Parts: sequence; structure tokens; C-alpha cells
Amino acid sequence: MDKVQLAIDYLLTHKFLFSLLIFLLIVLVRRFTLSRIRGDDAFVSEDQRKWMSRTKNGSFILLMLLLFTLWQSEINQFALSVTAIAVAIVVASKEIILCFTGSIQRASSRSFRIGDWIEVGSICGEVIEHNMMATVIQEIDLHHGQYHFTGKTATLPNSMFFTFPVKNLNFMKRYVYHNFTIVVKEFVNLYPLIDQLEVKIEEHCHYFSEVARRYNFMIEKHAGVDLPGAEPHIHISNSPTAEQSVHFMIFCPTDKAVHLEHLIRKDFMALYEAQFGRQRIEPLTADA
Repeated sequence: MDKVQLAIDYLLTHKFLFSLLIFLLIVLVRRFTLSRIRGDDAFVSEDQRKWMSRTKNGSFILLMLLLFTLWQSEINQFALSVTAIAVAIVVASKEIILCFTGSIQRASSRSFRIGDWIEVGSICGEVIEHNMMATVIQEIDLHHGQYHFTGKTATLPNSMFFTFPVKNLNFMKRYVYHNFTIVVKEFVNLYPLIDQLEVKIEEHCHYFSEVARRYNFMIEKHAGVDLPGAEPHIHISNSPTAEQSVHFMIFCPTDKAVHLEHLIRKDFMALYEAQFGRQRIEPLTADA
């Protein structure tokens, strides 16, 4: 017992050494715990990401508490000595304070959690980690009509939550309102094609239409708003240059959206050719 007491007294006397030992111990435990959570899986599941994030945040908080307790007397003395320059410290640490308060704002509003799809400013992605300073997302290419991961990881400082609105796109992980437009240069009557196109779209969507209606109703009930519905929508408009734009909106599984768009474009062009004949067809352009 005397040796243990001597060792404790020695460590309390040499606080830098004690702090280093605490830091190394927590890092080792943290790495061991993370490796146990991940295991040998090639891909990390959503539950694993949640526990990994909790482990990282918990170890960081524990480290800060232990170091604060160990250096409390020195911190108190330091705080008294910097009272005169407190304003300068606050100004210099503005971004850090905003990151901490942004984290508190995110936690209190419950705007998103790990695994959700979010949009912050012009960046869209799936949340894979968040802590007191930043939120990490896997970027998704939503702005080009695509729904796949780009392979890029974006680290967003939590201060962004005070500057940009946070949009939770979580329902888009399963089903999405996919919009695209086909532009026809020649001014012809396209309305006879609409009924045929709706039949074609129903044929392409029949295998998930019932699930889509139920999921659409669930989103409406959860959000408390009247959504456009699960049935396909088609309407025609004109541009200032006399071109006709055929706008499509379908409610479909997110991973099928691009494939269904290609099928519908193919059907439209086949119907257009059959209706108006090859001699009248001018080049078609398309905007996603």
C-alpha cells in the first residue's frame, strides 16, 4: 500500500506525466472498443456507426473531465490571470463557441441523427458521425438527379447550422419524388401522348405501386402535409423560344429512379416517332 501511495503522490506531483498516461490509456481503450464494434465487417452498418460515434464522443468527454479535474487548480489560477483579456479570448474563439452551440442546437432540435440524409447549404449526404465540433457526411449526388454516393466525405463545422438551413431528406433513402424534363423543339400537339405515356409508366411501376402508396401515406401522416401523391404526374409547358417541355414526376424507389427515367425517355421518343413520323422529327434535347 505504501508503494501505491508513493506512486499516486508521484503522479500527482508530476501532472504532465499523469496526463500523458491518462491520454494513452483512454486512446488504447477507445481503439480497442472501436475495433471490437467494427469487427471484420467490410461495410459498417448504421448501428455500428452509432456505437462508434458514441464511443468517440464518450471517450473525448471522459478525457476532458479527467484532465479538468487534474488541472483544476491551475485552470482556476489561469482563469483569474486572463480576466483582463477575456473579451479577446471570446472573439478569438468565436468559431469554436459557435461549433459547440451548434452541436447543442442540433441535439436539442433533433434535426437529424446518424444514418439520416441531410442537406446543408449546397452539400447533401448521409450522416456517418457527429461530435461537439463537426458533423461528417458521405456526399450524395442529389443536385444532378442522381442518388448515389460520390465517394467523397465532407466534414461540416457545427457553426454552419446557424448559417444554413438543415434539410432532413431521410424519407428519400427509400422513395423519392423524381423529376425530369424532356424538351421538344418542334411545336406539335403532344397531349395525345400523355395517356399512352401514363399507361407505359404504370407498366414500369406496377411492381412497387402499392408499397409506394402506403409509404406516401405514411410520409403525409408523419409530416402533416398533403403531398402530390404516389401516382405519376405529367404536364406540358412552353418556353419563351417556343420549345415545349414535358415535365415528369414519379414517386419511386430511390435506387430505381434513374433506371425508370431512362425507360420513360425511351417510351416517349418511341411514341413521338410513331405519332408524328420520321419526316417531321427534329432533334430532341433533354434536361434532367
